Amino acid sequence: MEQIRYAVAACQTDMPNPVDRRQMQANTDRMLSLIDSAVAGSAPFLPVRLVVFPEFAHAAPVFPTVHELLQKLTVPIPNEHTARLTEKAREYDLYIQSGSMLEEDSRWPGVVFNTTCFIGPGGILSKYRKVNTWIPYEVQSSPHDLPGYDEPLFPVVDTPIGRVGCAICYDWLFPEAIRQLAANGAEVLVRVSAYMDPWGATEPMSWWTLINRARAIENIAYVVAANQGASLRHYPPYSWPGGSQVVDFDGRLLANASPGPGERIVVAPVDVSALRHERQSRIGHHMLAHLRTEAYEVYRRPAYPPRPAPDVPLSYDENVRRIERAKANASRT
Repeated sequence: MEQIRYAVAACQTDMPNPVDRRQMQANTDRMLSLIDSAVAGSAPFLPVRLVVFPEFAHAAPVFPTVHELLQKLTVPIPNEHTARLTEKAREYDLYIQSGSMLEEDSRWPGVVFNTTCFIGPGGILSKYRKVNTWIPYEVQSSPHDLPGYDEPLFPVVDTPIGRVGCAICYDWLFPEAIRQLAANGAEVLVRVSAYMDPWGATEPMSWWTLINRARAIENIAYVVAANQGASLRHYPPYSWPGGSQVVDFDGRLLANASPGPGERIVVAPVDVSALRHERQSRIGHHMLAHLRTEAYEVYRRPAYPPRPAPDVPLSYDENVRRIERAKANASRT
């Protein structure tokens, strides 16, 4: 079996939140510098082949309406930021999971996506649009909710460093999303996240670590999780606990940034050949093979409703109305 072993770097950021497109350039500048640092720091050991950034590293939805986001912060993809990351990936022959940015797409007028790109030396290999938006607050659209949406919801890319799939932050509270990535072949699961206190990296809840380890165990996969490390003054109204980490396919913490705001780079080894051996040889604790998909009636009926009409803009109030409908659906017997 081919040996595929390398280092991954989860780079958490602490940067001022852009309020217009021009300010995004400074964030990308800093991300490129962090890649340089990650590569240099690991040079005497395993080479870094994958670098992961957190949700909102490029830009966060700091305005409450879709109209304001489209006017001030959204960008098409590809763009100057993905081009600069591609140049850096080519310079070091590595792969980059970009921080998320707010995407506009001419195919979907009036819609904002929260999108992260998986980038290699040859350019963008896939882009992931957040399926489970953090409702009711987030007014970005889930591609799942758009009538006629025809692109893969959970793309996985086969690369020389293994098969890589990504999901964003709140997606990870839905085991189905990460299981679908694994079913699509993912061996390295990437979490691009802005997970805030009190649900973050510290006790008494520590949802961040609990979920990362559970998803690794459930899917016999590595988890590389970069969390936002912004201080309260940069990304109010929440504080951001960082705690970026790498977890192996048995749920072991391989690297873990100390909780608290601030920039951190955590580096850990990933051995894809060992993972493949485990998936091939295990009989017990092989949840991917033991899954009785037809046993779960909950998936035979809809829960969260699609958008009522394409021309109804998302808002906090509209999200609340849809959540109440979903709660009623969920309570049916």
